[in-house]
Amino acid sequence: MEAWRRVWREGFAPSLPTKGLQALFRALQADDERLIQGETTLPRWQPSFPHERVQATCAVAFCAWHGNGLDRVDEVEEFVSSACFEADERLGEPTAARRFMNWFDRTPRDQMRRMLLSEVQAILAERSPVRRMQRTTPAVKAA
Repeated sequence: MEAWRRVWREGFAPSLPTKGLQALFRALQADDERLIQGETTLPRWQPSFPHERVQATCAVAFCAWHGNGLDRVDEVEEFVSSACFEADERLGEPTAARRFMNWFDRTPRDQMRRMLLSEVQAILAERSPVRRMQRTTPAVKAA
């Protein structure tokens, strides 16, 4: 498995809200211009304007923005920082999160969208109530 996929699945996905992943799924499908590469947020965080409203974000930040209702640059930046730390911790490797972030930023947009869309779809399918119920409900034997 490619390193970015492992970091996304095992490092980031557990921290991301389902509602945010659903929004990211729609953004990837629609090529939403609010999903950006090369930056965490637009506008960028600046000490002189820490409470600016978010206008566009990277994939991880998009999940916080649309899933947790965080709409200020400082809030979203803090979420991403925490998500990266948690991903590193889950994977037992400092800076593991960079593998996903670098892949996201450097992969041509159409390719990134296609590949990440399938990953987000798989995570959402795994989280679906029907899927969870199928895993936890014992099979009923016919009489």
